[in-house]
Amino acid sequence: MPRGKAAVSDVYSAMRASILEGDLAPGARINIDAVARSLGVSQTPVREVLQRLEGDNLVVYNPGRGYSTTPLLDLPELRSLFEFRLLVEPWAARAAAVDRLANPAPALKKELEAFRDVMESSGDLRQDLVAHDTRFHDTILAASGNPVVRHAFAQTHCHLHTFRLYPADVDGAITVAEHTAVREAIEACDPERAEAAMTTHIRNSFDRFAQAFQGELAPLEDSGPPRKRIIT
Repeated sequence: MPRGKAAVSDVYSAMRASILEGDLAPGARINIDAVARSLGVSQTPVREVLQRLEGDNLVVYNPGRGYSTTPLLDLPELRSLFEFRLLVEPWAARAAAVDRLANPAPALKKELEAFRDVMESSGDLRQDLVAHDTRFHDTILAASGNPVVRHAFAQTHCHLHTFRLYPADVDGAITVAEHTAVREAIEACDPERAEAAMTTHIRNSFDRFAQAFQGELAPLEDSGPPRKRIIT
C-alpha cells in the first residue's frame, strides 16, 4: 500500500476509534492541526479523513466553525430512527428468508461465530459490538436486493453509533442471542418467524439504548400489519 494511502487508513482508524470510545467528546470541535501533530502526520490526511467521517455521520462540518463530532441523539431522534428501522428491517428479514442461493444464513452464521470468538478474547467490546451489529444487519439488507433501503440503513445505523450508549448489553450476549434467533428463522426459510424475530430485536434494542434516558419511556408504537413490499 502506498505510504499516503497507509497514512489515511491509519488516521481514519485512529480518529474513528477516538470518537466511538468517547475520547473525542460528542459535539466537540476538532482542531485539525492538533490532531495532525498528535498522530504525527500532515494536515492533508486528517482533512481527507474528516470528509470520510462526515460521510459516516461521525463528524459534522459547520462553515466558519470547522468540524466537530456529531452530538449525541436526543430521545425523539432515537425514537424516530428506531421507528424507521421497525418499518424496514423486519421486511428485510422476511425477504431474506427464502429458499434460494441468496439466502444469507451461511454468512450470518459465520459472522456470529467470529463475534463469539471475539467475545471470549476481548475485554472492551464496544467497537467490536458496533462492527458486528453493522455487518449482521447489512448482510440481511444486502440479501433483500434493495440498494436504496440498504443505503438508508447505513445512514441510520451510523447515527446510532454516535449515540454510543449500550448499557444493558456490555458483553454482547443479548445481541448475539437475538441475532441468532433471526439467523435461525432465515436459515429455516420461515419468513413469518424471521420478521417476528427481527421486530423483537429492534424493539429490544430501542429499550436498551433508551435506558440512558431518565424517566418514563413509552414503547415504540405498533406499526400495524407487516408490509410485504415497501416499493410498488
